[in-house]
Amino acid sequence: MPSRLPIQDIFAGLVTSIGTAIRYWFHYTLVAFAWLGVVPLTACRIYKCLFTGSVSSLLTLPLDILSTENLLADCLQGCFVVTCTLCAFISLVWLREQIVHGGAPQWLEQNQQQPLNGVGQQNEAQAVVNGGVENAVLDQPANLAAENVVVGENPEIQEEQVDEEEDDNEDEEDAVVEDAADANNGAQDDMNWNALEWDRAAEELTWERMLGLDGSLVFLEHVFWVVSLNTLFILVFAFCPYHIGHFSIVGLGFEEYVQASHFEGLITTIVGYVLLAVTLIVCHGLAALVKFQRSRRLLGVCYIVVKVSLLVVVEIGVFPLICGWWLDICSLEMFDATLKDRELSFQSAPGTTMFLHWLVGMVYVFYFASFILLLREVLRPGVLWFLRNLNDPDFNPVQEMIHLPIYRHLRRFILSVIVFGSIVLLMLWLPIRIIKYLLPNFLPYNVMLYSDAPVSELSLELLLLQVVLPALLEQGHTRQWLKGLVRAWTVTAGYLLDLHSYLLGDQEENENNANQQPNNQHARNNNAIPVVGEGLHAAHQAILQQGGPVGFQPYRRPLKFPLRIFLLIVFMCITLLIASLICLTLPVFVGRWLMSFWTGTAKIHELYTAACGLYVCWLSIRAVTVLVAWMPQGRRVIFQKVKEWSLMIMKTLIVAILLAGVVPLLLGLLFELVIVAPLRVPLDQTPLFYPWQDWALGVLHAKIIAAVTLMGPQWWLKTVIEQVYANGIRNIDLHFIIRKLAAPVISVLLLSLCVPYIIASGVVPLLGVTAEMQNLVQRRIYPFLLMVVVLMGILSFQVRQFKRLYEHIKNDKYLVGQRLVNYERKSGKQGTSTTPPQSSQE
Repeated sequence: MPSRLPIQDIFAGLVTSIGTAIRYWFHYTLVAFAWLGVVPLTACRIYKCLFTGSVSSLLTLPLDILSTENLLADCLQGCFVVTCTLCAFISLVWLREQIVHGGAPQWLEQNQQQPLNGVGQQNEAQAVVNGGVENAVLDQPANLAAENVVVGENPEIQEEQVDEEEDDNEDEEDAVVEDAADANNGAQDDMNWNALEWDRAAEELTWERMLGLDGSLVFLEHVFWVVSLNTLFILVFAFCPYHIGHFSIVGLGFEEYVQASHFEGLITTIVGYVLLAVTLIVCHGLAALVKFQRSRRLLGVCYIVVKVSLLVVVEIGVFPLICGWWLDICSLEMFDATLKDRELSFQSAPGTTMFLHWLVGMVYVFYFASFILLLREVLRPGVLWFLRNLNDPDFNPVQEMIHLPIYRHLRRFILSVIVFGSIVLLMLWLPIRIIKYLLPNFLPYNVMLYSDAPVSELSLELLLLQVVLPALLEQGHTRQWLKGLVRAWTVTAGYLLDLHSYLLGDQEENENNANQQPNNQHARNNNAIPVVGEGLHAAHQAILQQGGPVGFQPYRRPLKFPLRIFLLIVFMCITLLIASLICLTLPVFVGRWLMSFWTGTAKIHELYTAACGLYVCWLSIRAVTVLVAWMPQGRRVIFQKVKEWSLMIMKTLIVAILLAGVVPLLLGLLFELVIVAPLRVPLDQTPLFYPWQDWALGVLHAKIIAAVTLMGPQWWLKTVIEQVYANGIRNIDLHFIIRKLAAPVISVLLLSLCVPYIIASGVVPLLGVTAEMQNLVQRRIYPFLLMVVVLMGILSFQVRQFKRLYEHIKNDKYLVGQRLVNYERKSGKQGTSTTPPQSSQE
């Protein structure tokens, strides 16, 4: 083997590698062009063509697809359309699985009778049509509705049905037999379905093969099917409902009101879906009258799909939006705003306004649900029977949307709006009125949306949301404190109103129930009759038809129980009102008082004063709780703990100054010099640097860099950060952090800041250049050195890659398995042609 490869071998290997790279580049370019260009662009152009409303747009559709105008905007819009169609397809498949496994509603199955087979027994194959093979029972009727259960248990009713069916005419029997034969064929096909074959097909069709990342061109067929599927879904789920709603709105004369809402397309489509649902249910009723079973079932399933879609829109979209607007309306006086201001903001940016209100309402609903879950951990099981338990493993909202009638969903929606709206009135509007009456100068809050001050409001808000609040929520034991307060309030209210047994339950009864619960569960499991294929459907039917709340525990009912419950509700409202008054005033008051020592009489955004006051209150409560926990241990232990905590706090302050003060400041200043200043400030102007703003942005950049480092490969910085996280605050190692983390990072940042400055301000003037050149060097040296570092990194990477290529060429040519083949030049071969070849060397 030669010490170095010949030039022709290196050149041949390099050409081969370049050819392979070019081939892969062409293939991946074609893949990217197909999935990121053709598919979204075609979807967008077809979408625009269908909603243009003219025949000429259909005729010019091929030319419109090939047009090069607005390519980027159409591709982005097409990606959104493709995402919507893909989500709709996945939702349909998932909803079908819910209907198949959970069972169809009773009104969809109640009119279908079980035909008789040749031996006088009910035909189980009809159960395949009614709900799937898994709901069919081989030795008893299909358990799909309450009526079928009764019929299966009462033999007299079965005999009467047999007599009635024997009295029918022969034509009807022939039609029933034909339908039963078709059902039997469908059942046989379903029974012949092999899950293993589908799994094998799923294994063959991988993501790489479907997207074309395996190097084949099979993905072009998938591109065609995706484009066809997009067109079909746009036509069925967007075009038809929109035009149904549009013609209905125009016919009713509501077109001006819909246009004034700034969401004409969305409202028109929702109206179209509502009218489509009404049409489907009417057609379903007509098909049931004329006994078209297949048409009736198809129309019923389509109605279920539309019904579930509308209910999801109402639950996830409309309800949080109503809560957000109601919160805004009730808090107008707190910010010195009026409805006219909100109207102007909506007219200027309707989409942004609606999204912000929806987001606020969604957060409100989320925290309300979280508080209800916390209440369930404290209160006796059964107290909150009127509220759905989100932690219940048997709770399935989609099954409720499928099975429950629409009037029950409407009643539940109205009750939810009333409850949530009343809580907002109690905890926001009424406290604001009381605060304005008792403290006239306290409100309104100062929430200016823009400022000419050098401190960026956006950077401070990001700092608050990314640093302060996560630390408060993660390290503050807020949930445990809130749970303790709720428990203390419950105990107090229970003993004051003699409702302790109702609210918390009796301790002996709780222990007995805890002992009896496993026995009852075992008994239920033993008494359960195993039914072939009976799964989610029976479970959901049991949930929907259950008589009492789950997990109910008995309690002692005192005298004048309704009056005591009324007093409990009044006491709860007064407590919520007082708690809301404290939360609206105390943190802001403390924050304003502390900020006044720093800023004087200048007005500051209340977001920062509230955050500052909240943090101080949290620290005070935390200190009090720690001291209370240490009190029973004695004075000596308290002094020892105070000494340990004081030392830990000093170490934490030093680490915080270095890692949360110096490093973010240097990082933000470097980012300002490298990227922000060259892009925003011209050469004839002087850039101004604000340390506070640079520090705030540096904190965000430091968090991003730390997150990327922890997700990246293993190297010294990741190892050190993981060690610091593992040690925590109580086991903090100051020497390790300074030596391994703070000193290297600060040294690199200082070198990055100082070396370019020394070159620009110290070396360049010695060369005798002009003032303009000195200014140019001072302003552009930081991005120039960044480019130099990036180029050096790219060159080093390419050198390593070339070394790997060199070794690869050498191994391909001279390495046979694990043996090195002797190398002989052509001249040597001619001179030693008579000698036999030597054996290969190991």
